[in-house]
Amino acid sequence: MGRGGRDKDRSEAERKCIATGEVQPKDGLIRFVVGPDTQIVADVLEKLPGRGIWVSANRDALETAIKKGLFARGAKQAVQVPDDLLEQVERQLAARVVNLVALARKSGAAVCGFEKVKGMLADGRAKVLLQASDGSERGKTKLWTPEGGRYFGVLTASELGLAFGRQSVIHSALSAGGLATRVVEEASKLKGVRETAAIYDGEKDGELRRKGKTAR
Repeated sequence: MGRGGRDKDRSEAERKCIATGEVQPKDGLIRFVVGPDTQIVADVLEKLPGRGIWVSANRDALETAIKKGLFARGAKQAVQVPDDLLEQVERQLAARVVNLVALARKSGAAVCGFEKVKGMLADGRAKVLLQASDGSERGKTKLWTPEGGRYFGVLTASELGLAFGRQSVIHSALSAGGLATRVVEEASKLKGVRETAAIYDGEKDGELRRKGKTAR
């Protein structure tokens, strides 16, 4: 078995991105297939029948594939690319992350709310910190990235709220385990696709605060 209890060959399997030409693990790619009407369909769950067409999970690669007609080349036939393909991918990825967080909540591996999240961070149980992209920056910087863990700000407050059965959620955290690993994988893809995602992985000045350098 591999990471998160999944088959080892799933984590190690590699595919070639039609936009960059790079061969990389499937975990960093998005699968597409040609539908019965020759329309390109995003297959985030990787369950649809047909020959897979793979694109790196970032907006630049997706835009390149669309603008340069690379889906037709990958499919080896004429295809129709929906005008809203990027939006379809984004919606599917967001729904995937929400569903995984909801599963983690049901299993007792995820909490929400400032105090509960702070407590999980303080006692070292948290491995993933999720905060709403449209939440108050002042409030969010009072929490920090788990030691050896990850931070994501790819979901809105309403999207994160769906995972917890609430109207909106700003702060949430997941403990270690297979679901946390899968959330990291899917949230990383969503990070690459969403242009305005508030991600702090050493890319923004706020990372020092996320790591607790100024946290109280």
